[in-house]
Amino acid sequence: MAFKIMSCLRILSLLSLVILVLEPNGVLGSSRGRHFGFINHDSAPAVGMCASTVAVHGYKCQEYEVKTDDGYILSVQRIPEGRTGGGRQNRQPVLLQHGVLVDGATWLLNPPEQSLATILADNGFDVWISNIRGTRYSRRHVTLDSRNPAYWNWSWDELIVHDLPAVIDFIFKQTGQKTHYVGHSMGTLIALASFSEGRQIDKVKSAALLSPIAYLSHMTTALGEIAAKSFVGEITTIFGLAEFNPKSGPVNKLLKFFCAQPGVDCYDLMTALTGKNCCLNASTVELFLNEEPQSTSTKNMVHLAQTVRDGKLSKYDYGSNYNLAHYGEAKPPKYNLANIPRDLPLFLSYGGQDALSDGKDVETLLDYLKFHDVDKLHVQYIKNYAHADFIMGITAKDLVYNQIVSFFRNYA
Repeated sequence: MAFKIMSCLRILSLLSLVILVLEPNGVLGSSRGRHFGFINHDSAPAVGMCASTVAVHGYKCQEYEVKTDDGYILSVQRIPEGRTGGGRQNRQPVLLQHGVLVDGATWLLNPPEQSLATILADNGFDVWISNIRGTRYSRRHVTLDSRNPAYWNWSWDELIVHDLPAVIDFIFKQTGQKTHYVGHSMGTLIALASFSEGRQIDKVKSAALLSPIAYLSHMTTALGEIAAKSFVGEITTIFGLAEFNPKSGPVNKLLKFFCAQPGVDCYDLMTALTGKNCCLNASTVELFLNEEPQSTSTKNMVHLAQTVRDGKLSKYDYGSNYNLAHYGEAKPPKYNLANIPRDLPLFLSYGGQDALSDGKDVETLLDYLKFHDVDKLHVQYIKNYAHADFIMGITAKDLVYNQIVSFFRNYA
């Protein structure tokens, strides 16, 4: 029982701030509208992502709405060409999929010459950016209001079954081509699980997975021990909320409670949670605080917690009785990553300082891929990189993004 509580709370403290790259200093400084350095914005943005993050740099950008088959309306942006325009026809599409508690804007926080989305566009690719349900640009539904708890009744299972297929199908219909895929953190999880079930394989040309998340048994966090000692019970009873919003309410109180405990240094919360990122620019971090974090469902956080607690990659666990009704068996079905087609080109890049995508867990993932075609599996290890370096690092262009461009061109 003690192990169960420890594991659950370890993932809670960690994933409640996954990828939340906080300022190394002054996180707890008071500022109007802020919660732990986060700026609180209205849930409905006044300006679309194209206007606020892409067009300002001189790129063409198109806004699309993609409806899932369960009624969620997703915001998708397209950068059809580089800043100079012209050039190649029939550009290869690339889909960028963000992680949990952030949105598609995270691909565009650095200047254009350092951001993956614009680098790909400038290198001749047709770039598409997804925003999953519940994030600020994707909070609409055909019948449900985001203030309705029913709106938040989903986990990453639903992202696999509904969101990812809707976006990939839309890109295929718009371009007539298979898409390359880039995922970070949870964006890698939903891709791997999807591929293991044979979903979207006919519309995906290759996949680049940054800080791959599939198995979470070895991740480390400075807050884990104090969290395990501080809490009793499951996170659903702690929050009692359908929406998990780090900017307000009970989640903010939770963070304050953690930071009041002896031995917890909230002035370097970034390092405590994501590992010691080597290469972040202070101005980019400040921009991040203006843009992120985003809401997700509490059910999604529970599902991620189950992944750590159970040590396996399975569908959402409702409990044995409800599992029988939902799945026809007492335990939730597993995602078997060994079923990923062996000839699907994969590029995996992970870091030695990453507290979330730990090297031992990546090794477990690679063990499931041990029969993958040798010439279709490319693995990159960067010793001094942590979780956020892969999307915000000032050296990521030279170390990672140029490799991705070459990888995609190899499988054009």
